[in-house]
Amino acid sequence: MRLAEIESIALNIGLAVFAAFIFFIIYDLAKKSKAGKFGTIILFFALGLGLAAFLVKTVVVELMEGGSF
Repeated sequence: MRLAEIESIALNIGLAVFAAFIFFIIYDLAKKSKAGKFGTIILFFALGLGLAAFLVKTVVVELMEGGSF
């Protein structure tokens, strides 16, 4: 296995862990602020959009460069 393949796998795992950690932070914020069901949904939607935009940007850049996933 080449170094580039290991780096690619490590990057994908790192991004998945980062996304899970962000969702944990949003959940913890909702829990500590006693936001309720609707407030929790709003928090996940509003703060989750930032993470979604980051992931979509990565996909769009990859597609524009003509690479494959």
